[in-house]
Amino acid sequence: MKRFLKWVTLSLLALVLLLAGAVWALQRWIGSDDFRQRAQGEVSAALGLPVTFSPLTVALWPLPAVAVEQVQIDTRPALTLARLEVRPAWRALLLGRLEISTLLVRGAVLPQVGIDALLLSLQKKKHVAQVARGLEPENTTNLQYIPQRTVLENVTWVGAKGAHMALNADAQLNPQGLPDDVSIKVLKGQLQGATAHLLRQGNDWTLAMAVGGGTIKGDFKLQPAATVGAEFGLKGQLQTRGVELAALSATPQPVMSGHLDADTTLSARTASWSGLADVLHTQSKVTVRGAVVYGIDLAKAVTTVGLSRGGETALDTLGGQVITQGRAVQLTNLSASSGALSASGQVAIAPNGTLSGLVSVNLAAAALGGSVGVPLLVGGTLEAPEVTLTRGALIGAALGTAVMPGVGTGAGASLGGRIGEGFKKLFGR
Repeated sequence: MKRFLKWVTLSLLALVLLLAGAVWALQRWIGSDDFRQRAQGEVSAALGLPVTFSPLTVALWPLPAVAVEQVQIDTRPALTLARLEVRPAWRALLLGRLEISTLLVRGAVLPQVGIDALLLSLQKKKHVAQVARGLEPENTTNLQYIPQRTVLENVTWVGAKGAHMALNADAQLNPQGLPDDVSIKVLKGQLQGATAHLLRQGNDWTLAMAVGGGTIKGDFKLQPAATVGAEFGLKGQLQTRGVELAALSATPQPVMSGHLDADTTLSARTASWSGLADVLHTQSKVTVRGAVVYGIDLAKAVTTVGLSRGGETALDTLGGQVITQGRAVQLTNLSASSGALSASGQVAIAPNGTLSGLVSVNLAAAALGGSVGVPLLVGGTLEAPEVTLTRGALIGAALGTAVMPGVGTGAGASLGGRIGEGFKKLFGR
């Protein structure tokens, strides 16, 4: 028995020494500057952009892996990764196949402009290669290199306008690269503190998100592309309950605050996930409780009857419909009230954030024994909105001031607005 135990001990010791020697030799090989330069050249050629990184290392803890640090992809601005770690599937490796079990990305900074530049470079590389071989466009992704699990640790996304979001994420992927189970936590920046869980069963997806003291839940259905490279479809419904609007803002100063309830339907058809935001179509019925609109004081705009910038408008209720097409937004059937003030109208938000629309504001006027309704043109931008009188209201305001200074200004603007609307209907313009 002692002889057997001694033999087992010596065998294990030999195995440990053999593994240690193999790791040492592998480390010396892949950690050499020559290997790093050759690897940089291969990756740069594959991406179509210059790529640099520190010498590769073999990590043994918590699981054996090959790691590289200080990765930089020279887009403008650059994409940077503090650490990139690849853990192979050891069972497949013992059978002579290279499969990736886990891909770990830590401390990355990914500007959207840089991501777009990288995707464009990859598309150009793929097109040139296919033309050179006389092939029709096709999906050339090697599925065996898709990781079974992708882990993001403190990865920061930076938007084109400077908005940023740092997050942790853990995604289990199927052999085709589609996520089966995804968990996300936003660490800082836009949506800070939000958590989300996405679960897939076949072509059906379920989303559960906690953000801004409320919840967003949804069900989606993916309609796969008929052929490789063709368009796929996406349809879904979202239910938003009690979400603080300020928590959704992409800017330090929110456009509006209040608790949002909404029911949304969405649909899209596109050939690539990267282009989804440009074709997504949504329709929502929304209600905001305790709303405050920043940048505009509607009551002041009525009483002063002139250009209004700055201030804020507190509303007891705010409701309407929101329609989006890509990055353009239409707000219709708007209805708001707060004490002596009520308003209705519609507003359009262009993809670049500029505003246009018409809002009719009614304000109780004790001096007239009733209310003054003034049509206001909405302009400016989301960050700096402004309202001005319509042309008819301006003429009426001038006449009202001449006849009855003060109160007559608002009454004249109201009358002028109605007269202007009547001429518009009469002449069709």
